[in-house]
Amino acid sequence: MIPMAAIMKALLGFFRQAEPRTAASGWGIALDGAIAVGAAVAAVFEAAQATSHGPVLVLVALTALPLALRRVFPIAAWLVIIAAIMVVQQATVPPVALGAAVFAAYSAIAYSKYRNLAIAGAAVVTLAATAYSPLPRFPGRLTAVLTIAPTVIAGLGIRELRRRLKDSAARLRRAADEQETATLQAIEAERARISAELHDVVTHNVSVMVIQTGAARKMLKTSPGEAEEALLTAEASGRVAMAELRNLLGLLSPAQRDGESVALHPQPGLHDLPALIERVSAAGLPVTLDVSGTPRSLTPGADLAAYRVVQEALTNVLRHTANAATAVTIHWGDELVITVSDNGPGTGGNWGRGLLGLRERLALYGGDFDAGPHAEDGWRVRAVLPA
Repeated sequence: MIPMAAIMKALLGFFRQAEPRTAASGWGIALDGAIAVGAAVAAVFEAAQATSHGPVLVLVALTALPLALRRVFPIAAWLVIIAAIMVVQQATVPPVALGAAVFAAYSAIAYSKYRNLAIAGAAVVTLAATAYSPLPRFPGRLTAVLTIAPTVIAGLGIRELRRRLKDSAARLRRAADEQETATLQAIEAERARISAELHDVVTHNVSVMVIQTGAARKMLKTSPGEAEEALLTAEASGRVAMAELRNLLGLLSPAQRDGESVALHPQPGLHDLPALIERVSAAGLPVTLDVSGTPRSLTPGADLAAYRVVQEALTNVLRHTANAATAVTIHWGDELVITVSDNGPGTGGNWGRGLLGLRERLALYGGDFDAGPHAEDGWRVRAVLPA
């Protein structure tokens, strides 16, 4: 035997077809209140022409006053109006009351979350009223159709319009949220890219400057000439750092001076490796460069990434094993393979921010990156890029 609770739950699920109503606005409730009061006054004034019995006039007022709550409690307001009309049936029911009943039925269909229940109730009440007291000029069935059809159609139309407006607002909110998320992701990605560029530019050149100025300080009294060379190398590294930083900042915010934009220089690439190795060698690190295969053009981003691989690897050698012999090999084949190896103790297998940034940078261009101790003593950095 099916429990009564299950039956009631199934019926409730059938009748509750639409989403719950949205909260009525203050202006909407105020307007409904004004309409309800006006309709009630008109109904009572008309009914008073036929009777002066107080309770009847109160019931006549109740045929319109519930309209004030037609959006808040639509079915309850409609049922109260129908009940009041049925009670005063023996007296004269003003046309205003009948209009209020139709308006309340429309509101029940348009605003109630129990849409099917409101439609069924409107049909039953209208057919019963028509069978009991049809309008004078139409047959009963035609009266029922002419009464309920426009009400149902209008209620369903307004309900569908409200649903579509609500869906459109939800889509706009989702689109705005997605746009905000995409903007934040783009900002974070750009922030990470700028951070990586600043790290690559500053770390390398500052490392060279620190090593060279330290060497100059030690040799200043004993070997002034060598100290001067070290200071010149530090100065050159500082100028390179300033140029790259100026270029990076110019990309972020192109300055306008006297109507002319500040010229931006190309970012470094593999063609700048000889100058890079010359600066590092001047800092006291023995470096060799070996290029094999037929060089091919890379995209500016990939070319910069390849350059940063060598720069970061040499910077780490300078910082951790300043006197280790280092070999840089560039092999052009089906892929571009970059290897930087040294015979120093390495970093103990730990990856710093620079190496992690290189892996992310190369991944953007379909490349691969690895770094760690190799079979012999020392450390090796290896990068592969599509050529």
